[in-house]
Amino acid sequence: MSLTFTLDPAVGPVLRDGILDLWTEVSNAGGSVGFVPPVAREEIRPELVRHFVGMAEGRTRLLVGHDEEGRVAATAFFSFNTHRLMTHWVWLYTVMVHPRHQGRGYGRDLLAAAADAARGFSGTEAIRLTCRGGNGLERFYGSCGYKEVGRVPGAIRVAPGDDRDDIFMLLPLT
Repeated sequence: MSLTFTLDPAVGPVLRDGILDLWTEVSNAGGSVGFVPPVAREEIRPELVRHFVGMAEGRTRLLVGHDEEGRVAATAFFSFNTHRLMTHWVWLYTVMVHPRHQGRGYGRDLLAAAADAARGFSGTEAIRLTCRGGNGLERFYGSCGYKEVGRVPGAIRVAPGDDRDDIFMLLPLT
């Protein structure tokens, strides 16, 4: 089975709760999505609300993947640049696949769907994202066509004495 991807889905309680559950599960499984386990849904909610505000303002777009049971299984948020010299590329944030679906190629499917979606954004020539070092994420993104274009050593403090690199990745779309 594969995921069904939707760009800009209607946001309601079911989607909101599905994303909160996904983000919580991914975070508590050790995923590098802005939180360190253990984390509760209510700690994540304000960050999700910020994403939704960006969507309402037209600065952010959501790509969501649903599994065969209709549950939220994957997400990626696009963020558009407001600086006039950087509008030719977008950021990709909060790239997640539910732990129960990992190892099935859904991460690759999500990134391919994100690239396809971004190609439809007027004037967009590339996707940038950052990832936390120490988990091999840069190898995964590299295997999906992204190139490491920068690294800030020790920029992410996961815990006292556990600093990780902030790695910048780029996917040209043209």
